[in-house]
Amino acid sequence: MSKSLPLAALHTFVEVAKLGSMKRAAEALYVSPGAISQQIKNLEDRLAVRLFTRTNREVELTDAGRALFDRLSPLFEEVEEIWSNAPGTSGRLTRLTVSTTASFASAWLVPRLGQFKALHAGIEVAIDTSQRVLDLRREYVDVAIRHGLGDYPGHDAVKIWAPEMIPVCSPALLSTDKPITRPEHCLAYPLLQDLDRADWALWLRAQGIDDKRAQRGTSFSDESLLVKAAIAGQGIALVRDIYVRDEIAAGQLVRALNLPWPTQFAYYVVCSAQRKDEWRIAAFRDWVRKEMENDSLEIPINSASPGRALAANR
Repeated sequence: MSKSLPLAALHTFVEVAKLGSMKRAAEALYVSPGAISQQIKNLEDRLAVRLFTRTNREVELTDAGRALFDRLSPLFEEVEEIWSNAPGTSGRLTRLTVSTTASFASAWLVPRLGQFKALHAGIEVAIDTSQRVLDLRREYVDVAIRHGLGDYPGHDAVKIWAPEMIPVCSPALLSTDKPITRPEHCLAYPLLQDLDRADWALWLRAQGIDDKRAQRGTSFSDESLLVKAAIAGQGIALVRDIYVRDEIAAGQLVRALNLPWPTQFAYYVVCSAQRKDEWRIAAFRDWVRKEMENDSLEIPINSASPGRALAANR
């Protein structure tokens, strides 16, 4: 075996392993897919071992490939960080790919991205809202915002927000003939449901109410659609407070009842444990955490429009 280091081929190997695709690696490295394939073939021939198993469009690491990637990946990340901070590279953009849900992206992240860009002009953000399960130790995604219990083996997870479920509706929906002063009074109105039709039943059960009517109503697979239906006056929605803060402040929605239900789930900024100190990931994580801290934690209880009653828990 030649003693010269095939650095270009090793770099190509790491990019293909991260992205799981020779085509995406070619796009990232600005070369042709054929050049990527040839680099990988030459490396495999030189090592006399298969590094990937190939399908029609994607590739997966073999055991030998995984062992090599686990050793090389942090080294190339360190080189990238050193290069990013080297003299003369301050004007060069570096990309940060962020995975999150469409609801969180539209309701919270996207409206604030301009503030992050103003602070970190050298970081170009790409938002990925696909719903597939990610392993950030081998994916092209750099950081993810996830809603869960914070149990992500092999990853670093920083808690940023624990939302509450609150009942909201259009102020025009509420009627003086059907005031809402207790949780069960919500059942007098149309209910807007999550996809599993579980949230209303659980929320009412937490208040000591077990009623089959809790599962009726239109259901939605995305919380942003649930919010839009509530704004349109189609019923009362039980949603995370973070998704309706702006709509409540604008008077599009009101709290039907001042009785939040804390959840055991929280939002986390998640990244590979090996990359948690990478400067662009740290910059994004710190910014998100500060933005969450700066947001008002109190959701206002609006006054209903004239002729309508908004009853709070008394």
